[in-house]
Amino acid sequence: MIITISGTPGTGKTSIARILAKLMGCKLVAINKFVDEHKLSEGKDKAGSKIVDVAKLKKEMEKHLKKFKDDIIIEGHLAHFLRADFCVVLRCDPMVLDKRLKKKAWRKAKIKENVQAEILDVILAEALANKKIKCLLELDNTMLAPKKCAKKILRLIKKAKPHRENVQWLKKYAKIISN
Repeated sequence: MIITISGTPGTGKTSIARILAKLMGCKLVAINKFVDEHKLSEGKDKAGSKIVDVAKLKKEMEKHLKKFKDDIIIEGHLAHFLRADFCVVLRCDPMVLDKRLKKKAWRKAKIKENVQAEILDVILAEALANKKIKCLLELDNTMLAPKKCAKKILRLIKKAKPHRENVQWLKKYAKIISN
């Protein structure tokens, strides 16, 4: 089984994926580390973020996945572009996300870009467009501790049904987008 965990930076992907991998006793692959190890970065954009050719990432990841016969979790903000039995898209209230990214000392422009992406459902829309995802799970983890979120994901995986919490930040935060 392949489980991908994606979401806007700051939504808790790494923490939750680590806990879930422990709970399931399976291998965890971090896309950022995978990109570095396989030299898939094509430089950096103006904001300092790695530029990754998603087609190359998919191709290299498929080669890597053939080595595994057990369950695997792949986490990262590009994970929703990959083939998956379950794709978890983590969501977070944009104001909470803003605070989390400020705590990480991110640049203002990068924080604004990511907050806007969360408001506009960018990652969810991309995941919904990926025909190689068998089951999509959307979770708002704004108020959930990472361990509780991981346990919730595990319960949803056992149900093997799509799950959408229909997060709609746009109605609440439309003014931020226009600034």
